[in-house]
This record gives sequence, C-alpha cells and structure tokens, in this order.
Amino acid sequence: MSTPAPGRLYGVGLGPGDPNLMTLRAVQVIADADVVAYHSARHGRSIARTIAAAHLRPDHIEEALVYPVTTGTTDHPGGYQGAMDDFYAACAERLAVHLDAGRTVAVISEGDPLFYGSYMHMHKRLAHRYPTEVIPGVTSVSAASARLGAPLVEGEEVLTILPGTLPEEELTARLAATDSAVVMKLGRTFPAVRGAMEASGRLAEARYVERATMEGERTGHLADTDPDSVPYFAVAVVPSRVAALPVDAPATGQAAVPAEEEAAAVPAGEVVVVGTGPAGPLWLTPETRGALAAAQDLVGYTTYLERVPHRPGQIRHGSDNKVEAERAEFALDLARRGRRVAVVSGGDPGVFAMATAVLEAAAEGPYRDVPVRVLPGVTAANAAAARAGAPLGHDYAVISLSDRLKPWEVIAERLAAAARADLALALYNPGSRSRTWQVGKARDLLLEHRSPDTPVVLARDVGGPGERVRTVRLADLDPAEVDMRTLLIIGSSQTRAVRRTPDAPETVWTPRRYPEPTTGA
Repeated sequence: MSTPAPGRLYGVGLGPGDPNLMTLRAVQVIADADVVAYHSARHGRSIARTIAAAHLRPDHIEEALVYPVTTGTTDHPGGYQGAMDDFYAACAERLAVHLDAGRTVAVISEGDPLFYGSYMHMHKRLAHRYPTEVIPGVTSVSAASARLGAPLVEGEEVLTILPGTLPEEELTARLAATDSAVVMKLGRTFPAVRGAMEASGRLAEARYVERATMEGERTGHLADTDPDSVPYFAVAVVPSRVAALPVDAPATGQAAVPAEEEAAAVPAGEVVVVGTGPAGPLWLTPETRGALAAAQDLVGYTTYLERVPHRPGQIRHGSDNKVEAERAEFALDLARRGRRVAVVSGGDPGVFAMATAVLEAAAEGPYRDVPVRVLPGVTAANAAAARAGAPLGHDYAVISLSDRLKPWEVIAERLAAAARADLALALYNPGSRSRTWQVGKARDLLLEHRSPDTPVVLARDVGGPGERVRTVRLADLDPAEVDMRTLLIIGSSQTRAVRRTPDAPETVWTPRRYPEPTTGA
C-alpha cells in the first residue's frame, strides 16, 4: 500500500469576533478541511470555535487544543514557559498525525493567525514539514479603530503596537515616543497600562475598546474605565493626532499664529525645552520624541528645527543662532496664549544651550506662571567620547572656549584650574571663522601642565554626514583643523590611547581607578 501524500496545513484568521467579518477564503478553507483545530482555556470554551461555528460540519474532526495553564501557576519543572513549550510540541504532533494521514488541517484563530495568535506556535513547528497556507484575518486593532471611528495613522505617522504585559516603564517610554499606539492584552495589566498612559502624557487621548464587533462590545475613554471591569480581550487605543485636526488647521511652516484673547483670559500653555542630541533622529530619547509630537509650536535655531520631523498642524518658528533671549521670550509668549511649545536645542538643552535662556526669561514677572520643563538630550561631549572610547571615564570638566559671553581671561583661568586638578576636558565652541586663536592659546596653556603625548580627541560632526573622529598628541593639535562643529576632548595624565589592531583607529579611555598618592620617607 502506498503512503498517502501529506495533508495541507492552514492557519485561518477568523477576524475580531463577528462571524460576518470572516473572509470568503477563510470560510472556503474551513468548508474543505478534514480537521478543524482550535485553542481554548481549560474551561473548554473556544472563541475561535464560536466564531466559526456556522461553518463546522458534523463530520469535521475537531481537535480542541486546551492550554494546561494560562495566567495561573504550574508545577512543571520548567515553569510556565516549560509547560507551554511542552504543550505546543504535543499539539503539533497531534496535528502531524492527521497531516501524515493525508488529511487537511485548518487551525482556526481569532483575529489574524500571525498577529499575537496561537496558530504561530503550530506554524513554527509544522510549516517546514508540510505544505502550508496562512489565511489572514481582520485584526482586533483594525476592528477597534473602526468601532471608535478614529483613524489610527495618517500621512507619516507611526503606529506602535504593544503588549500590555511589558513593564510599565517600558510602556511609558514607547508610548511617549510614538505617534499612535494600540496596547493589547489588557485584563490584569490594565492598571500598569493606565499608569503608563498617564506618565507618558497620552491618557487624555487614549480610548478603550472591549470585545470589538462581539457581543458585549464596549467603548469609551480609557481614563473613565473601571480597572476591575477590564477583560483580556480589550485594547487601549491612542489614535491619530493628525486625523483629529480640523481640515482648516494651519499648515506646517509659514502660517502665523492666530490672534488670541488677552493672556490673562487664556489657560496657560507650556514650554518644553528639548535636546535633539548631536545629530538626527537616532539620538532622540523617547521622552523627547513624545514632547515634539505633542507640541503645537516648535521654536528654535533653524538648523536644529530641521532635525525634527514635519507634522501637519504644527507651526515652526525658526531663527538665527544668536538670538537666544528673543527666542526664549517668543516661546514663553506663545505659551501664555495657551500654546504647547517645544523649544528645540541641539545636544542637551542644559549644556551651553537653550534651557538657560528660557529659564532666565521665565524668572521675569510676565512669565512666572508659565510652566517650563527641560528634557535632557545626548550631549556633544558624551557622543564624541563614545565614538572615541571612554576618555571621560573619570572626573572631567566641560568648558566653552567662546569668549562671546565671557572674557577670555575667565576661560584661561578655568582651563588652568582644570589642568592643575588633572581633569580630562571637553572643550565646546573651540573655534570659528571669526575666532581662530583660542585653540592655540588653550593648547599652550595646557602644555604647561600636561605631557606633550596627552591624547586629544578631535570629534567633528558626530552623528552627521561629515563625521570624523581622530586622536592626536596635545603637542600636535593644529588650530587650523578645528571649527565650530568640532568638539575637543583633552585627556588627563591617566588617559590612554591604544591601537588594538594594526588597522584600527586608536581607542581612548581614562581609567576609573586613580593612582594612590605617593608618600615621602
């Protein structure tokens, strides 16, 4: 007797719950299958089977794959994961018996079979052994959006889908960084999800959808939802901000701020000073991304504003790099009129950047009631140090060589004090077209206290298209090779520069352990 040809495995998505949302292909596959398999909890009730019930025949072979554990405890020696791995392996072998006998097996799954679906565990174990086809289904994400009548994303917006089982801090970071979001798997995770929504500033936008398209469907605002009433089959939705804008919202870029009522009659807005890091989007923190996305107005030096993605409805106010005080007052004035304003700064806003200018202006009478927050960013010093290795691994000082806001005599005194203290140095604003002599003066001053062989890192345009990082001796530091886009890191007496392989650049680091002082006889 010849061996029968192996049967075909189907992963069948049934949609979010309403049987009318099953696809024609899903109905056809179930009708033609010899075996219909579905997962269920120990109570034996399967949502997938309920959805597909009208299409099951009396002669279908049904395989109920009953989980040994869901959220409870287990005495399995491998714990929860061990129990589930053994369960999936046993289920796969049960289905393999049918497939080896030439039977067609349809594993039905609510939603889409490869989107948080149980079918995927069968797919991983069987798809390489048997002919397989996956039938996509309408996901609960799409169903929730449809039932809310709220678009998820528009234009260049980014949608993030998260499991509610993530740690609350991780949820907070990801919610703050994205445009739109859906959080799955609520139930017992709901308090943490709600906390993350609140901490990320998204709670007011968040909506709640329970059993979308199914009996018992419920929708509402997440903030108003009773935690004790939330089942596992519920999702939290942060819908599109762009789609929520009125069709006559101002376009990004050139539109003027509409005339407002007197500031005293308008609820106060907010100013958030954010750091974009030394270059583009890879250097933004999740918190900063969230603040930039939530802002109505972006204020900053034009070069830094160009690092921020354009969003419909946001108004950009770019200006020259030398008008920090005017820029700060402008941002605070916008906030007094009820606007949410992000002041955009390079690097970290508190390091030779816009945070000081905003806080100085905010200390004055007209702006004392305007809320101001400062969000940190990756500093140019830290970015340059990371590219070189770890030259700031011990105590260090940060000094600007620009004498535009303080006299050179103060700079020289601070350089000498840091050199005498044997601190590594990060030197900002070392030179420009109009300032060409400071680097040479600083080098000569430091050579009075440091060895000529002291490593110096020249880091130009870190993170940008013109990035160049190299190491020279202090005695060989050439001022002509330094401009305003260059940051200098001068090592201490302990800093080392080592070429680990012949073709590799030097790696620079400063040991964390400092030598013990020697004592006399």
